[in-house]
Amino acid sequence: MKRKIKYYRLLWLKYDLPAGISVFFVALPLCLGIALASEAPLYSGILSGIIGGVVVSLISGSQLSVSGPAAGLTTLVISAIFTLGNFELFLLSVAIAGLFQLFLGIFKLGSLAYYFPSSVIKGMLAAIGIILILKQIPIALGYDKPNFWENGMLNIFESKNFIGNVIDLNKQFTRGTILISIASLVILIIFNSKILKKFKVIPSSLIVVVFGIIINIILVNITSNYFNNYSLKQTQLVNISPDIFNQIQLPSFSRIFENKMIWKYGIMIGLLATLETLLCVEAIDKLDKRNRITPANRELVAQGIGNMLCGILGAIPITAVVVRGAANVDAGARSKMAAFTHGLLLLLSVLFLTFFINKIPFASLSSILIITGYNLSKPKLFYNMWSLGLKQFLPFIITIIGVLTTDLLIGVSIGLLISIYYIVRNNFKAEYEISNANIDGEYFECIKLNTNVTFLNKVNLRKILDKVPENSSFAIDGSNSKFIDYDILEIISEFENKAKYKNIKLKLIGIEKVNINAIH
Repeated sequence: MKRKIKYYRLLWLKYDLPAGISVFFVALPLCLGIALASEAPLYSGILSGIIGGVVVSLISGSQLSVSGPAAGLTTLVISAIFTLGNFELFLLSVAIAGLFQLFLGIFKLGSLAYYFPSSVIKGMLAAIGIILILKQIPIALGYDKPNFWENGMLNIFESKNFIGNVIDLNKQFTRGTILISIASLVILIIFNSKILKKFKVIPSSLIVVVFGIIINIILVNITSNYFNNYSLKQTQLVNISPDIFNQIQLPSFSRIFENKMIWKYGIMIGLLATLETLLCVEAIDKLDKRNRITPANRELVAQGIGNMLCGILGAIPITAVVVRGAANVDAGARSKMAAFTHGLLLLLSVLFLTFFINKIPFASLSSILIITGYNLSKPKLFYNMWSLGLKQFLPFIITIIGVLTTDLLIGVSIGLLISIYYIVRNNFKAEYEISNANIDGEYFECIKLNTNVTFLNKVNLRKILDKVPENSSFAIDGSNSKFIDYDILEIISEFENKAKYKNIKLKLIGIEKVNINAIH
């Protein structure tokens, strides 16, 4: 037993501790940035990271994935907070989302998420990426008010407030903020390039944050009148109270049945968090050199408990996150103790390092989020989807347009309907073929039914049978069919009766006759 404990201790010291430190430096700015993008209290982002690291990692069956606040949920979080009116009611939705995920995991329904078409999921994430970029541009320019886009991506352009917002944005421009934003974007682009990515030791997000702090300190300490215009205002810097635990807002459980939108957003957050988690876990499993597979249902149980705690303790919702998981793998993590270590370090940072965190400019965080948004919606993705054909591209692009012009639920629903349309259309084409056949020495025009023929084929089959000319020979071959729907058999039986009056010589092969008179 002692030998086993010593082995795990050495494993943690050699691999998981350095990996946990590396992931911590990636996660800290992202936790703050995603809370900023979600228009939630900044501490709630760090709390999410702590819960994802300390709690979810221990319950999860994944050895390498890392959980925390996710960019993919920002749009939904903003909409929920704005619609519900305050953060305390929103936290109820987060707790319900966790309960929903726990339900999926316990009843082994995790596989349901895999039934969403990849084109719709990619469209949803791309739309979130575009929204993320649009929302961070005002902050990167120095706008320190959180409501520039609060009326939605479409309505804002029709709103009388838009011109006022643009004028206000122009007044809010800060030279120092723009300087930090441009420099931060350049650093992120250079350090994430293929050449430097191979040699990267320090996370680029940490470099950006440290750089932003140093530049702001230099600008503040320059006394000339010209350079004074470059210094940042206090509202353009992170502000977390050193006594963070007294600042935390808790959910209003007595109001849980007050508004049905609390439950609606809870289910929506739970479903989206489930999709993003399962996609992430699948991606991280592919990076695992030991080929370990994460049990999906256990992961949902872990995420469900984590999100319930987030709702109860005042944090924004979490998912497994690709960026943190990939950083964990790159840093050489061997077990879930790396993710646990990163969560522990986040906890220590809010207890002892708030003086450092409060010097971080929002411009640095917004630059990180702009690049995150770009990675979700890069032009290469659009080109790849186009190259796959309209059946993939149309659901993808319509989902994006739907999410941008309405909301996440309606946009994804529209994308799903387009995907279902193509499935039904393909079903029409795939379940039969028409050819000439020689049957017992006589030639027939033959319609051959394939595999499964359902009621979805009724319209096209009826059209074909109605076009069969009088005084002809026609065969319907169902010998290869494993299933023929009763509705199809009914149409065939009706045609058999009409064939006698049209002098059509009809041959049925492998098809059970239906007594249509018994129906009436």
